[in-house]
Amino acid sequence: MRKILLAALAIGFAAVAQAQTYPSKPVRLIVGFPPGGGNDIIARLVGAKLQDAWGQAVLTENKPGANAIIATELVAKSAPDGYMLLVGASGAMTFNPGLYAKLPYDSLRDFAPITMVASFPLIVAVNPGLPAQSVKDLIALAKAQPGKLNYAAGSTPFQLATELFKLQAGLQISHISYKGSAAMVTATMANEVQLIFVDAAPAMAHVRSGRLRAVAVTSRTRAAALPEVPTMIEAGLPDYEVVLWTSLFAPAGTPKPVIDAVQAQVSKALQQPDVRERLAGLGVDPVGSTPEQLAAVVKKDIDKWTAVAKSAGVKAE
Repeated sequence: MRKILLAALAIGFAAVAQAQTYPSKPVRLIVGFPPGGGNDIIARLVGAKLQDAWGQAVLTENKPGANAIIATELVAKSAPDGYMLLVGASGAMTFNPGLYAKLPYDSLRDFAPITMVASFPLIVAVNPGLPAQSVKDLIALAKAQPGKLNYAAGSTPFQLATELFKLQAGLQISHISYKGSAAMVTATMANEVQLIFVDAAPAMAHVRSGRLRAVAVTSRTRAAALPEVPTMIEAGLPDYEVVLWTSLFAPAGTPKPVIDAVQAQVSKALQQPDVRERLAGLGVDPVGSTPEQLAAVVKKDIDKWTAVAKSAGVKAE
């Protein structure tokens, strides 16, 4: 027992010492999507603030592919020392478990939650040439032309958010896969597809310029950045609510003092006026949760989206 106690004390002292000197070399923030999307923008914004605070380089690295599985697996299997962190989106952490029969990572077992950085609804947008000024018009059009309309999805959250809409409204709309939010937006503006459920960051400027038409947002209340756009609930779907998030995760086994140090610094960054203003312009709400709060959200969302995928009969290829 004495040896066990001494070993435990030694590990504890080592973890505290590591936290006191952390970071002593560059920190890598891994993003599972191409540049230009919401998660990438949030990562670079927060990373710049961490770099200023720490006096160490904080590098945002894009590792797109396979619905963010490549990036997520990379971090899951990295050293648990706080020098490679995952900018984990809802898709990789809570949607993929319901879509894939087998994943090379376990969202609950392989990661140490750090903090939810931001949360955001999706914008439901259509090509402005589509004769649909509202969700009601869109539903009527899709029912009049079953299977004729297409929607773009650049990752699993956008696909399942649209499939949930189809389930609740009883629609037949075909899915076309794209690589990332920016490609989805471009495809909709070019009328390759007619409909997208997309994060605000890559779409907002095009909504404001009229190259996209926003017909709804997916949160329970209207988005501050688009106060004139109704919610899906207001549009007649009382059970429809989708709020996605971007969070930071470390590999499981990362010392708690390191987790706490990162969480504290990110929360401090999210309180800075310029960060809050920039996020607001993207239609994103800063959060800064505790690790425990984030862990509870991950568990709850896995259960929700696994049920949606099963009901819609959607499986990843």
